[in-house]
Amino acid sequence: MAARKTIVVALGGNAIIEEGTEGTTEQQFENTRKSMKAIVGMIAEGHKVVLTHGNGPQAGVHLIRNEAASAQVPPSPLNVIVADTQGSMGYMIAQSLANALRAEGIEKDIVTVVTQVEVDPNDPSMQNPSKYVGPFYKAEQVEKLRERGWIIKEDPMRGYRRVVPSPKPLDVIEKDTIKDLIDDGKVVIAVGGGGIPVKRDTDGMLSGVDAVIDKDRASALLASLIDADELIILTGVDKVAINFRKPDQQVFDHLTVAECEKYMAEGQFPKGSMGPKIEAACDFIRRGGAKVIITSMENATAAVDGKAGTVITA
Repeated sequence: MAARKTIVVALGGNAIIEEGTEGTTEQQFENTRKSMKAIVGMIAEGHKVVLTHGNGPQAGVHLIRNEAASAQVPPSPLNVIVADTQGSMGYMIAQSLANALRAEGIEKDIVTVVTQVEVDPNDPSMQNPSKYVGPFYKAEQVEKLRERGWIIKEDPMRGYRRVVPSPKPLDVIEKDTIKDLIDDGKVVIAVGGGGIPVKRDTDGMLSGVDAVIDKDRASALLASLIDADELIILTGVDKVAINFRKPDQQVFDHLTVAECEKYMAEGQFPKGSMGPKIEAACDFIRRGGAKVIITSMENATAAVDGKAGTVITA
């Protein structure tokens, strides 16, 4: 049997809401159940697992609710929306995973930790929002959306979306609790949606920040803070590629941090898709992490056994 590891698994947005679907609660539960098979494999092999997840589509739904109900109830700020989705999605993932484990004869406690992540309120992204949230819009809708005070940018090859500030994560407030829980044999769901963005005042008090933290960056930070052996980033592709979807596309089994940085500088990994994943991978390894695997949901268990995905090392 392979050595038991502490693994942080970052679930992509497509794990819960598939592109092109309505994203009803029933559909989200169904997708979540499907995505848990890969995680069950890791737990069955004896690894300690921390799950993180995105919340882009779900936060987008909350923002639409804000707009639709603004005449009747006060809107929720982004930090509260992240907290809301951590709770609802944590429930969905925890229940689906517990059922999937039970079906395999494995009884495990699964804990969702509503997680705050410290950011710098003066982070440059507060002035230059870049994080895509919510649904995709058509070009002809953009002008009307901008009249609401929204910042809309094109998400390459996919449509137009709202963008919000996405400051870099500096610290995970509940890191010690998360570490205690995994050391006690629990499966933990944490930093959902990148964590609730908070700032620390001069007197050490915390307060919310209206932003959304990138889920992969927060996952990489958490992985290093809890001394995880591996970070697995699950996304919509089996392996990392350059010249993506072009005739000269090249996929990689292995990349070094230096190679990642070279391709980043060449613009190979766009900000709205692979860019933050590669940055997060390099960040985890620079902080002393052993390796990062980027792959698809279907290949997650095979990736832990070294049989799938793109492995990134120092």
